[in-house]
Amino acid sequence: MFNIASVLVLVFLAATFIQSGYDKTMYWKDNLEWLKGHFAKTPIKNMVPFSLFLILVLELISGILCVSGVIQLLFNNGRTFGLYGAVFCCITLIFLLIGQRMAKDYDGARTIVIYFIPAVLATYWLS
Repeated sequence: MFNIASVLVLVFLAATFIQSGYDKTMYWKDNLEWLKGHFAKTPIKNMVPFSLFLILVLELISGILCVSGVIQLLFNNGRTFGLYGAVFCCITLIFLLIGQRMAKDYDGARTIVIYFIPAVLATYWLS
């Protein structure tokens, strides 16, 4: 029998990252403009478009792996894709946390921790 908690956390992470990737894709220019201002006084101020693209790719990979992990858990109790998804979520969130800390947005960094906790739990449960 699969662990329902793992399924629920993977669904949560998939929804979070796929929606965020969708938002970045559909509102690329708006996100880019806001982020240029947000990172204007940081060492990555000239790498904002690349950084946004990197985060977009990581979020989509994370979300797709989490969806695949849910399907795998439900159909054959496999944990591989879910584990990879949870690990990618953790990596993506660490990148986001570093960016928020560089921008001295400590409230934003604190918010990322809220998402990091279930991602680490999923990694633990699925490993």
